[in-house]
Amino acid sequence: MKSVTADDIRTSFINASKGEAERVAIPRDLAERPWGDLDFLGWRDPGAPQRTYIVTERDGVLVGVALRSAPGTPSRVGMCSLCLTTHPGDGVSLMTAHKTGDAGRKGDSVGTAICTDLACSLYVRHRKRTMLGGRLNETISVDEQIRRLRRNLLSFIASVQS
Repeated sequence: MKSVTADDIRTSFINASKGEAERVAIPRDLAERPWGDLDFLGWRDPGAPQRTYIVTERDGVLVGVALRSAPGTPSRVGMCSLCLTTHPGDGVSLMTAHKTGDAGRKGDSVGTAICTDLACSLYVRHRKRTMLGGRLNETISVDEQIRRLRRNLLSFIASVQS
């Protein structure tokens, strides 16, 4: 992923109003992010940790999604639906996003299980590990795992827009 600015991020959200996008707490460490190793920028609002955001590129255009982390009881082991990393306890969270358009205005949302720390890109590239080791021994290459992560993420974003 190429580096992005706060303005790029604010204009990318597909399921937030302009006012909501203006109030998003943008990470202050954008310059230090490992952009070459990221398939998406993901972060939590430090003032409201249940608010989560993901921004990625789709066909050369930034697309951002505002999510909510569901409070819940930690499971023994959970698996991220984007990168297929397993985590103990609360390492995976159900994250939901309001749909766009009429469905979103009616309150419809979609959800999926995502790494709570939003470090999917780093797990797939073996730059970060979970307490369990976290990655299944797969027969596909890291490049194929990265492509799968991107497909899973873009599929989730498409479900926000449908």
